[in-house]
Amino acid sequence: MLHRNRLRSVWNRVGSGGIHLAPRQWQTWLSDTGSLTRKLEAAFQSRIEVKVLADCLQTIHSDESRFFHGRTKRCRVREVLLLINQEPVVIARSIIPILTASGSNHAILKLGKKPLGAVLFQGRNRNRNRLRTHREITQLDRRHTLWKDCQRRYSEMPTGSWARRTLYHLKGHPLLVNEVFLTLPPAK
Repeated sequence: MLHRNRLRSVWNRVGSGGIHLAPRQWQTWLSDTGSLTRKLEAAFQSRIEVKVLADCLQTIHSDESRFFHGRTKRCRVREVLLLINQEPVVIARSIIPILTASGSNHAILKLGKKPLGAVLFQGRNRNRNRLRTHREITQLDRRHTLWKDCQRRYSEMPTGSWARRTLYHLKGHPLLVNEVFLTLPPAK
């Protein structure tokens, strides 16, 4: 039990004041509930390019599994770099349980180089997703599991990066999105 609580303490829930632990210039980026792709494109005034680093079934970590009540151990894990003008700005790790990607959510399996936000924030899903989310933030160091996962796929992973993770519900089914900021986007 002690180990489980220690894992939880690394992440801070945004709604409980955890956002104030982040430097002021990061707070808007970490707490925003809209599409990160749209926000980045507006800030950089350029289109996002998605580079898929991995997209396969994997065993997920215990701190990720808790979002699925510990019942889910293997999920589809999609890891991508979001680039602006060929410069990496965000690395994302999405945890998609098998059940979430079934039925009418099957399009999530065919994203290719499209950002996940294209599915999450489309038309009728948008309002439903906003109502049913959970957001946490943290500053990563080399000991953090998410940092290690990202560094395995992207060798230039900086330490001290700010990250957020959000539990979304796509047509009633959960998926977890981890987003690690590699650089501070320009102020708008």
